[in-house]
Amino acid sequence: MASKSSSVLTPQSHDFLRSYINIPSPTGFECKLPDGSKTGQQLWVEYIKQYVDETFVDTYGTAVGIINPKEEYKIVIEAHADEISWYVHYITKEGFIYLRRNGGSDHQIAPSKRVNIHTKKGIVKAVFGWPAIHVREPGKEENPSLKNLFLDCGVKSDKELEKLGVHVGCVVTYEDEFMVLNDNFYVGRALDNRMGGFMIAQVARMIKEKKTKLPFGLYIVNSVQEEVGLNGARMIASRIKPAAAIITDVTHDTHTPMMNKVSHGDIACGKGPALTYGPAVHNNLLDQIINTANKNKIPFQREVASRSTGTDTDAFAFSGSGIASALISLPLRYMHTTVESVHRNDVDSVIKLIYETLRSIKKNQKFNYL
Repeated sequence: MASKSSSVLTPQSHDFLRSYINIPSPTGFECKLPDGSKTGQQLWVEYIKQYVDETFVDTYGTAVGIINPKEEYKIVIEAHADEISWYVHYITKEGFIYLRRNGGSDHQIAPSKRVNIHTKKGIVKAVFGWPAIHVREPGKEENPSLKNLFLDCGVKSDKELEKLGVHVGCVVTYEDEFMVLNDNFYVGRALDNRMGGFMIAQVARMIKEKKTKLPFGLYIVNSVQEEVGLNGARMIASRIKPAAAIITDVTHDTHTPMMNKVSHGDIACGKGPALTYGPAVHNNLLDQIINTANKNKIPFQREVASRSTGTDTDAFAFSGSGIASALISLPLRYMHTTVESVHRNDVDSVIKLIYETLRSIKKNQKFNYL
């Protein structure tokens, strides 16, 4: 396990991480919130510009930084930018708001949470209301569901909400913020997969600061709409057409209570990134990543995806005539909650592994099996 003193991160990196986790970037609104305030995707582009030669943003908001843009041979490193959220779906005459999911939002964690409703007039504060324990009948208690979860904005009618700018279709995000737990774990909402965007940006920083020469064009990609179907990755893969893609996302730490290792594998925070085996993963590229990890003494774990990885790896792998793709996952606790947690040493290890793997790729390297 890497010590904190050997971290590849800098104080400036940590400042960016805190800002990047705290700023909203809900699915479908990664680049533009209704009131025009800055999003996570905009902050990411501003940050990465100092480390790349060019940047562009595609039609739906996927952001790309390019090193060596004139090179015809291209490699991608990729993460996704969007966070789970909610949509305002129905407003009662009394001013209570019912919701629909935007991505895989977990209804079980919602009661008593504070949220921000994003409107063209600015943020409207609200809370998920829930009946007090005193008034719930033992044995007849309801579990949270989309049928009974509601937001309370402290108004008396739908007309008051209308004046505030709240309407059906407004996007809603949790307001929980970044913290460091016991000097070991980064904690916050949207670490899935804002941490991925952070880590690939740090790879770009290392390439710049170490004056690393790459014999190919490197495309650092922060895709949109992963949480609702890998949409951004599909679009950008067909546009860039790289020779290979290294994807980073999160995976489940199975060492906390109520986790089933038989179903989800044996993965623990603090023991290094997880490398995935599965049909979408190109074995030659995976072998190269494993050899790189062993050579550089970077710890790693192994996991299996039997059909699909459920990540942007699938979108890149099966784009066009096929792109050699591999998945490097960051172990994470409490996925799709507001206290998602990752170990700082694993963050370091993912960054180092991607960086060293890129250094190992030769000019015009072929990934074909035969």
